[in-house]
Amino acid sequence: MRWTLPNILTVLRLVAAPLVPLMFLFLSRPFADFAALVLFLVAAATDWLDGHLARAWGQESRFGAAMDPIADKAMVIIAVVVITGYSGMNPWLILPSTVILFREVFVSGLREFLGHEARHLKVTNLAKWKTTAQMVAIAVLFLGTGLNYYETGRPPLVGEPSLPWSDSWSDLATQAGLALIWIAALLTAITGWDYFDKARPHLRDADGA
Repeated sequence: MRWTLPNILTVLRLVAAPLVPLMFLFLSRPFADFAALVLFLVAAATDWLDGHLARAWGQESRFGAAMDPIADKAMVIIAVVVITGYSGMNPWLILPSTVILFREVFVSGLREFLGHEARHLKVTNLAKWKTTAQMVAIAVLFLGTGLNYYETGRPPLVGEPSLPWSDSWSDLATQAGLALIWIAALLTAITGWDYFDKARPHLRDADGA
């Protein structure tokens, strides 16, 4: 692997993923929420920047192509687990989070099973928008939990419905994050099915069954 700037940005994003739960272990709230928010904003920016620089500077590599989606999935999966754990078992959050986690695990397993054949299944523009939607939704949810802790000293979703709409800044941020994560879950499901549909010819047995 060459230590080009795009590859360094990808590795930094991969290393940053486990920092999310560590923030909640070692920082008091709402500082942990706001730190996670900043981390996700930076991660979303570097996700665009590393690919843009790699193409512009002719520094695309197999390492970057392999590690970039892994870094994205690690960031999203770890953050979704942290948010659901610290926000309570609210169905408005649990259901889209389940869709996102299932799709990411399923596609990763499918890629591993396909092995060398997986190179034929290119990442689509919709899949890139899916990742962006996931990261933005997670960042807004961190903003909502941070504002709520700042205002009330407790998480926003425990023991109470998140809807109907409220006029407090913390509730509005949380509800916006919930709306965005449902949009992200829809894009996640669509791109997951698209990937499976494209993979089906490679899943057939040698006799064509």
